Amino acid sequence: QVQLVESGGGLVQAGGSLRLSCSASGRTFDGYFVGWFRQAPGSERELLASIRWRRGDIYYADSVMSRFTISRDNAKPTVYLQMNSLKPEDTAVYYCAVRGVLNSEYSGWGQGTQVTVSS
Repeated sequence: QVQLVESGGGLVQAGGSLRLSCSASGRTFDGYFVGWFRQAPGSERELLASIRWRRGDIYYADSVMSRFTISRDNAKPTVYLQMNSLKPEDTAVYYCAVRGVLNSEYSGWGQGTQVTVSS
């Protein structure tokens, strides 16, 4: 069971940027998709972006397309979510999780990292 740790959240003004990191205590993500999610109070958890670790296939939700960028560092191994042009509606707890390439369910949820965007 992969257990993930998110970091990099904080308070930023609208229009600003943050970079979130997702690591698995030194374990590789080989054989997995890594996804970034967020959940705002009163809302369902939303998949924002995912990357297939080995092949690099990338998916973005329409809500973050062109503002957020998912990437990976093979050496660390770590998955990043670069968030630009942040809006107050991006305020949420952000999580990463993994799923096997043959699975449909994500798992390994960490504690999340809070992102707050002030207007």
